[in-house]
Amino acid sequence: MDCRPACGACCIAPSITQPFLGMPQGKRAGERCVHLTLDLRCALFGRPERPQCCADLRPQPEMCGESDSEALAILQRWERDTGP
Repeated sequence: MDCRPACGACCIAPSITQPFLGMPQGKRAGERCVHLTLDLRCALFGRPERPQCCADLRPQPEMCGESDSEALAILQRWERDTGP
């Protein structure tokens, strides 16, 4: 499955605990990644500076749903359900 254009849910909903370029403290859940462009694409896509957790993430129907708003809601729920 390919990413849905103009979605960006996976760059907003999940937390990233490791420090990475531009976000030395990592990223809180619900916080927009500084590398999410205005057209909702990852500016680090394909670059070695991209966090490993992002590089490993593969879009799947169960996480992406039928729309960008559904994807955001699903990922927010998963983040809440798996958080400390």
